[in-house]
Amino acid sequence: MNIVLRELRANLKSIIIWSLCMIFLIYVGMVKYSGFAAAGEGVNELMAQMPEVLKNMLGMNEMDLTSVSGFYAIFYLYFMLIAGVHAVMLGAVIISKEERDKTADFLFVKPILRSRAVTAKLAAAFINIVVLNLVTLVSSIIFVGMFNEGEPINDQIVRLMLALFILQIIFLTLGASIAAIARNTKKAASVATTVLLTAFILSIAIDLNDKIDYLTFLTPFKYFNAGKVMREGSYEPVYLLLSAAIAAACTAVTYVVYKRRDLHV
Repeated sequence: MNIVLRELRANLKSIIIWSLCMIFLIYVGMVKYSGFAAAGEGVNELMAQMPEVLKNMLGMNEMDLTSVSGFYAIFYLYFMLIAGVHAVMLGAVIISKEERDKTADFLFVKPILRSRAVTAKLAAAFINIVVLNLVTLVSSIIFVGMFNEGEPINDQIVRLMLALFILQIIFLTLGASIAAIARNTKKAASVATTVLLTAFILSIAIDLNDKIDYLTFLTPFKYFNAGKVMREGSYEPVYLLLSAAIAAACTAVTYVVYKRRDLHV
């Protein structure tokens, strides 16, 4: 418990900043939506003339920007990217920072197993991603409600946040496993972020070229389609199982490798 509290205090400023950024993004986005809604179908006609590459990069493909659900679905792309970066960096830093900051000797000379320390660190990281997810959920419900003049979409928002939470867990555990494996702990976060951005770019490439859609399983950004989740309220079982398998495998790697790691202090 002491390690959990220590990590929560250490990441308090960070989670506040990430949360404020997310709140600001949602508010600004909904202000923009009010302008799009007022413009009517002219907006969709204008967007239809945009290059396909640009529409895919912005998540605007096959979305009705004049409906609050369509516009919010576009936001999911940015939520995934922001929450993913936060999770993967958090996972990498929280595991590697003892070596990076030369404090491993302080932590591990105490009568505590490495596995217990890893568990406490992951628990603290888990609490952080839960906080960011809840901030995104509550802010979305509040600001969407402020600008939505039609039927409430709170249930659809909740479904998207559940999908986002699964994505956060994947990248959190991925970042932790990379930090456990990496020899250069100072670069662990950079490597983890590079892996995430590579997965994001791959997801865009798949949208642009359906001939490589067989690579979908390689990028978590393609596991949950925002439009489908909002319309049907369901998740594809194969991607739920794949998400669980990735998270479990990465967590196992973190424990096994970190336990055997020669810590440099």
